[in-house]
Amino acid sequence: MVQRVTKKIGNGELVLETGKIGKQANGCVYAQFGGTVVIATVCASSTVTEGMDFVPVTVDYNEKFYAAGKIPGGFVKREGRPKDKEILVSRLIDRPMRPLFEPTFGREIQIVPTCVSADGVNPPDILAVIAASAAVTISDIPFHGPVAGVRVAYIDGDYVLNPTYEQLKRAALEIVVAGTKDGFTMVEGGANEATEDVMLGALAKAQDFIRDMCLLQEELQKLAGKEKLPLAPLDVKLENADKIEAEATPLMQQACFQKGKLARGDAVEAVKKQVAANYAEQLADPVQANLYAKLFDDIQYRLLRSSILDRGLRIDGRGTEDIRPITCEVNVLPRPHGSALFTRGETQSLAVTTLGTAMDEQEFDDIEGNRSEHFILHYNFPPYSVGEVGKLTTGRREIGHGNLARRSLAPMIPTREEFPYTIRVVSEIMESNGSSSQASTCGGCLSLLAAGVPMKKMVAGIAMGLITDGPQYKKYAILSDILGEEDHLGDMDFKVAGTRDGITGFQMDIKIAGVSMEIMKKALDQAKRGRNHILDIMEKCISKPQPISAFAPKIVSLKIPVDKIGALIGPGGKNVKALCAQFGVTINTDDDGTVTIYGKTGKAADDAKGAVKAICEDPEPGTIYQGTVKRIMDFGAFVEILPGKEGLCHISKLSRGRVERVTDVLKEGQVIPVKLLEVDKMGRLNLSYIDALEDQSRK
Repeated sequence: MVQRVTKKIGNGELVLETGKIGKQANGCVYAQFGGTVVIATVCASSTVTEGMDFVPVTVDYNEKFYAAGKIPGGFVKREGRPKDKEILVSRLIDRPMRPLFEPTFGREIQIVPTCVSADGVNPPDILAVIAASAAVTISDIPFHGPVAGVRVAYIDGDYVLNPTYEQLKRAALEIVVAGTKDGFTMVEGGANEATEDVMLGALAKAQDFIRDMCLLQEELQKLAGKEKLPLAPLDVKLENADKIEAEATPLMQQACFQKGKLARGDAVEAVKKQVAANYAEQLADPVQANLYAKLFDDIQYRLLRSSILDRGLRIDGRGTEDIRPITCEVNVLPRPHGSALFTRGETQSLAVTTLGTAMDEQEFDDIEGNRSEHFILHYNFPPYSVGEVGKLTTGRREIGHGNLARRSLAPMIPTREEFPYTIRVVSEIMESNGSSSQASTCGGCLSLLAAGVPMKKMVAGIAMGLITDGPQYKKYAILSDILGEEDHLGDMDFKVAGTRDGITGFQMDIKIAGVSMEIMKKALDQAKRGRNHILDIMEKCISKPQPISAFAPKIVSLKIPVDKIGALIGPGGKNVKALCAQFGVTINTDDDGTVTIYGKTGKAADDAKGAVKAICEDPEPGTIYQGTVKRIMDFGAFVEILPGKEGLCHISKLSRGRVERVTDVLKEGQVIPVKLLEVDKMGRLNLSYIDALEDQSRK
């Protein structure tokens, strides 16, 4: 039976429907707003694993080209591996939903939201968040939801909920907020130096919409919801748990506060082995061994949190607002166009900037339309960065962290018109213990300046954490520059990047039910102080762009009249190809008359620029040109002074003396200096040869 619920949103109507499509899935919801449609399904495996302590859930958001009436570009006309955008939307759905599944459900879960219609007006990602949550909510899979998402933009001094693509182009701030009826669970977005107050205002605007969307899903659940499947908790308990905890806790108190990530890890493992030796027979049972390991995680969790809340002391000895030692170096690599090494504690990014030409821009072909980006940032997290062995792959983590760092730097990158290079930054994480994405932001900024990119302002980033004593928040601590352990065992991971004047990028994941606006305000204020501290250190290393590397391509640009583009290119590209061959450059012409010239040397680029200007300017009488003799006749020679433009140098104009034959002075292919005497009424060019004697006297 088909069931549907609707909600009026602005000038449109949101529709959630189930019972017509995907009826063999555990849950399926058809969601529509305007001309954009997402079908979300959820399935759970039939195999149950008892005692599972994690949620094996995967989210695979995908977009079909037919949704926008397009056929995939390239040789293969089938949608293939996920695009970066699809991976980012999958993470957008996964992060707020994952904490709300029961680990003891014991089954694999797969959520597949598919965009099957795109109107080019309303972005499908928010619709996908709502549809995915609704599919799980009405299914028989246990879920502590629903959740919903909303995009908030700050445009011309006003907040706009779920703006269109066109409105987003004018937004000074854009965030996506997800959460339950009780509070936020995730925030991410970017801005052009938004203030902390503008950010807080956007969060306040989001809550009512999220609550309405959660109530709408609950309404659909009442109409079509299935009875939930049973959980599969492990009834076995750890034997001698109290005794083991009493024995291990004082030892863990020492181990957990060792200096250095590796030292702490080794110390904790040593305690585990030491205590385990006293219970060897009991721990021979794999189930007991797993419960034993979980007990140590719980001990570490309690020790870390109590130390911070009761003593204000973190596991590495810092106070709540202290930032680890930072070192910055630039030009650490000899050949790349710009490089930097940013080290903060045990997190280190080797950031490398490469300058390319317009032909190196990143092309995108998706349902939003074809577009290109001149600023690219890639993030790599190799296994050696955490002292492990593994495959060198680009996974969802790499895509997500790279996108956050790129979004943080992008508002400060000059436009194509201001700096006509394609810019690629690669952040290689050499070691990691907390917020490598923000190290990539800092290292990326340093490497950009080292490469000569005229950034508008410097950008730095910091990761903030939160420790609370429970739902009432009677006691809490906000942490600056969190460690990996504090991220894992804490209640919030909040990354904030920006300049001294405002925020440019942020991402927040919350593990507890809601965070008050008071906590958010304090976290943002503390993050600003930390960001400025990091900028102080970065500015001592480099504060302005360095000269562009000798190994980078040389780029010059100019504007020509649009009606001269054809003359520059020539029939079949003849003229522009000749210029490229003559000067050893690459020339790119845009429809608006912008001509960009890429040369291996500055002289080649400048000479080519002069030639382009000459072609696109009307020949001026009195101007001297370097012309090529094309044809020799009895009465004179035809000389090409500009590509496609020839004039006649009459035999009487070849010398101040008498010339019997033209071939006595010139030969075909010879390059000679000629002066344009006049352009006659018929547009013909009359030239005079400047011979060696006249040329010498002119000099």
